[in-house]
Formats: sequence, structure tokens, C-alpha cells
Amino acid sequence: MEICLNAALMLGVLSLWSSLALADEVQVAVAANFAGPFQKIAADFAADTGHKAVVITGSTGKFYTQIKEGAPFEVLLAADDETPRKLEGEGLAVKGQRFTYAKGKLVLWSSKAGVVDDKGEVLSKGGFARLALANPKLAPYGAAGVETLKALGLYEAVAPKIVQGDNIAQAFQFVSTGNADVGFVALSQVAPPDKPAVGSWWVVPARLYTPILQDAALLKKGEGNVAAAALLKYLKGDKVRVIIKSYGYEL
Repeated sequence: MEICLNAALMLGVLSLWSSLALADEVQVAVAANFAGPFQKIAADFAADTGHKAVVITGSTGKFYTQIKEGAPFEVLLAADDETPRKLEGEGLAVKGQRFTYAKGKLVLWSSKAGVVDDKGEVLSKGGFARLALANPKLAPYGAAGVETLKALGLYEAVAPKIVQGDNIAQAFQFVSTGNADVGFVALSQVAPPDKPAVGSWWVVPARLYTPILQDAALLKKGEGNVAAAALLKYLKGDKVRVIIKSYGYEL
């Protein structure tokens, strides 16, 4: 009996050791607009695969610079499709692994109810002192905000009121703290499924800006990492697609 128990205990230890040996970590650079959904995705990924995603959030433009300088990121979830394509061309991302994981939506948001109307006419009426957006040179959503203003013929009039954040998370913070009256942010930030933001917002028509196609890329430092490969495969699964859609993204 004691021998059987010892054998069972040994099998349990070996099984645990085997699962731990197969588990790995992956360093993931995640565009700030996708921080909310990826927090949920990373938790499910760990539970379902045993692998751990170590997450760093920021602007896609800064990630590009950091990757060029040798940052240890293994997977990039960008806020555009241009940056991953550029990294492939420069030999810093593995060719054939890039794919679009989400299509983003831009919104004009105020933390106060009744400020932003359902047609965005607040922009032309000028009933605000400051408008926040992410640095358009670093953040695709910031660039989309500038495109929108130019498409509406309002950029020159509004430009003096613009305050820039390093990324879209900072632009969101400017509005949420009252340091800006309105701001261009991502729909995923104001309408997460668990806790929608307060205030008022206008979903900017897609015709006013270049489509925000958000691509994932396997970076060269992640080549051969089983956790990196597993994460990219996991992102294509139905479970993740449901999460992504719940935050207002298109697929």
C-alpha cells in the first residue's frame, strides 16, 4: 500500500514538473488601446496553456524605436499594420507570422454627459478649451484624430486647443481627470464590457480616417519561444475573438 502511495505521489510530482517544464514566458509589447482586452486575454492564456504573458503597454511608435534598439520584446501587438510590416522588412520580425488581430474604432469622448453630441458637432461649435489626443507621430489613434479634424476642415481652428499624450492611455487620462474637455480615444477605452466609462462620446465615422488595422507580429527575439508561438495561435481562437469584439473592435 505504501509503495502504491509513493508511486502515485511520484507520478504527481513528475506530472507537475513536466507541466512546469513545458510552460514558458513571452514578453509582449501591447499598444495602449488594447491594454484592457489583453489583460483578460493574458489571464485566460495562462489558465488555458500554462504559459505566462509578461505585458508592457505603450505607443506603437515608441515600441518600434525600442525594438530597433534591442528591447527584449518577443511579440508585438501594434495599433497599426505599418509598424509590424516595417519590422519584417528590417529583419526584426519573423516573416509569414504577421496578421491583423483587430480593427480599431476612434471616438471623441468627454467625461461629462451631454458635452459630445451624436454627430460630433461639438468640434465645429468650439464649446471646449482643450482637446486631447495621442502623439500622432507615435500613436495611430492620434494620427486618426488629426485625420478626422482635417477631413472635417477643422484642424487649423482646433490645433491651438490640442494637448498631446505620449500614447492613447495618457490622452484618455487627460480627459478623465478634467485636464482636457474632450479627446480622441479608442472605443475600447470608453466602452469596455465590464465597466463602461461615464460621460458622452461620438463614434467617429470610419470614412474620416484611415482604417486602424492592428497587426500582431512575432519578433526575432521570440523566434523559437514556444510561449510566443502559442500566444499568436491563441489570439486567432474563437475565445479571444469574442473578447476582442466585446470591447468594440471589429475583426
